[in-house]
Amino acid sequence: MQQTLKTENRKLLTGLFFGSFNPIHIGHLVIANYMATYTSLKEVWFVVSPHNPLKQKSGLADMYDRLEMARLATENAPHLKVSDIEFKLPQPSYTIDTLTHLKEKYPEKEFALIMGADNLASFKKWKNYELLLQNHQFFVYPRPGIDLSEWINHPSVVITETPQMEISSTFIRNAIKQEKSIQFLVPDAVIDFMDKKSLYK
Repeated sequence: MQQTLKTENRKLLTGLFFGSFNPIHIGHLVIANYMATYTSLKEVWFVVSPHNPLKQKSGLADMYDRLEMARLATENAPHLKVSDIEFKLPQPSYTIDTLTHLKEKYPEKEFALIMGADNLASFKKWKNYELLLQNHQFFVYPRPGIDLSEWINHPSVVITETPQMEISSTFIRNAIKQEKSIQFLVPDAVIDFMDKKSLYK
């Protein structure tokens, strides 16, 4: 009986990909698409964070601009969605609190977390990390040089073979400042949006 229930829930399994997306780039999109296509996740939501508690707030583009860029990047991918849930919560927002709100708002869905190996390595610094592990699955994408041996057999952790791309938002922002081309690194619609708003210049 329990196995049947689990299979039914799996149909509604939604992966949450948290981030500043400052700006969103093809590295993010490859990860999200892989998770929604090659794992048991049915869809992936980009959860745009107004402010990550572990990051400095300076250098962040306006949260509504970052949200719009994520929407533009995913508009042709029905299995990828964008959420502004954290815009409505006290800042800085913690994952445990965001999940509580999402579960109240979408009781029919089961939420899993998507994170990089680097985040998993420092995961024990997160607020209520034990509760998160107890109640949610974690889909982890690899990062070079990160040792995940302590997590390999954890029942809540799925270590995936997501293709690795050495692109970061910092690299993109620096390229824009130096007036270098970011074609193919960022979707065209996002590049147009950044140009119109003179973002990161």
